Amino acid sequence: MNSISDSKPILEITDLNIFFELDYHYIASVREKFIQAVQNPLEFFSPSADKLHVLKDINLKLYHGDRLGIIGVNGTGKTTLCRCIAGMYVPDKGTVRTSGEVRAIFDTAVGILPELTGRENAFLLSRFLYPNISKAERNDIVNDALDFTELGHFLDTPYRTYSKGMQTRLSLSLISSLPTDLLILDEVFDGADQFFQKKISKRVLDMINKSGSVIFVSHGPEQILQACNRAILINNGRIAFDGSPEEVIKLYQNLHHVRPTA
Repeated sequence: MNSISDSKPILEITDLNIFFELDYHYIASVREKFIQAVQNPLEFFSPSADKLHVLKDINLKLYHGDRLGIIGVNGTGKTTLCRCIAGMYVPDKGTVRTSGEVRAIFDTAVGILPELTGRENAFLLSRFLYPNISKAERNDIVNDALDFTELGHFLDTPYRTYSKGMQTRLSLSLISSLPTDLLILDEVFDGADQFFQKKISKRVLDMINKSGSVIFVSHGPEQILQACNRAILINNGRIAFDGSPEEVIKLYQNLHHVRPTA
C-alpha cells in the first residue's frame, strides 16, 4: 500500500529470513545408539540440527506517520519480527535498517525487582526506558507516571505484593511517558484491569501519535483499529496481506473463522 510519506524510511526490511534450530531430546537405548553409531558414524558424532523457518522473505518499509498493526495467530512470527527489528535477533538472511531511536516493549515486567517498592522500581524502569534524559526530567516523568497510576500508598509497598493489574498499571504508566522515533509495543495491555485499560489507552495513543512511527502487536481488533492506520497479516511466517486495519482484520477473521467483536 502507499505510505504516508515519500521521505527516508524509519524502518526498511529487505528479504528478511529467520531460522531457529530445533533441539530434539530423543531417548534411545544403548543398543539403538550402538546401531546408529555403526550405521552412520558421521551423523552420529556430528548430528545436523533441524531448523524451523520462522520468518520467510519479509519486506517492509515504515515512514514517519505510519502506525502499523501486526496481526496473526500465536506462533506465526509476530514477536520474532519485532525482536529482529529491535536488534535482539540477527537475520539469517536479509537486512533490517532503522533510522533514529528505537524503543521496544515486550514484557512490562522487565527490569523490575520484586523486593523493592513500586516507587523504587519506577525509577529503575525509567533508567531502562529513558537512559539519556537528565535527572530533573527523570524526576518529572516518574512523578507524573506515579500520579497517573492512582496506586496511592501502595507505591511505597513491595512490588511483590502487587496484583497483576497493579503491576501493569505501574509499568504502562512509565512506558507511555515519552514518544520516540520507532516505537514497538508487543501485547503491552495484557493484565490491565478494565477501568485502567480505558484510561491508559488514551495515554498510550497520545504517545503513539507523537512518535515517528509505531509497530503495535495485539490480538484485540478494537485496539488495532484505534491505534493504527495500516496493518499486516502474518501467516506461516510470511506477510500475507498489507493494507488498512479494517481490511486486514476482516481477512484474519475470515481466515481463522474468528467471530467479529461487537
